[in-house]
Amino acid sequence: MSIENRVEQEARNIAPEKKEEILQNFEHFKNYLGDQVAKGEKLGLSEESLAKGAEKIGDYLAKNEEPRNREEKLLQELWKLGDKEQRHQLAHLLVRLAQSTN
Repeated sequence: MSIENRVEQEARNIAPEKKEEILQNFEHFKNYLGDQVAKGEKLGLSEESLAKGAEKIGDYLAKNEEPRNREEKLLQELWKLGDKEQRHQLAHLLVRLAQSTN
């Protein structure tokens, strides 16, 4: 199973109360993403692989979750407006944002 598919499967399997905890506050979301990026880095994943995983998370969130705060609303709007390449670049920026929290 590819890393992207594992990321999507993990996102679907997060318990509702844990998902709510992660998404209720943008700082919690950034910290969660930072933890996931750090785990990926420890496994030796490249930034490109991490960005592909972040894309899967972005696709999942845009399709399945309502934003819980202004920052998530902005990300959702940018995600929906962007084409595939722009979403990929946004995913890279999210990975870098997550790296800056560690």
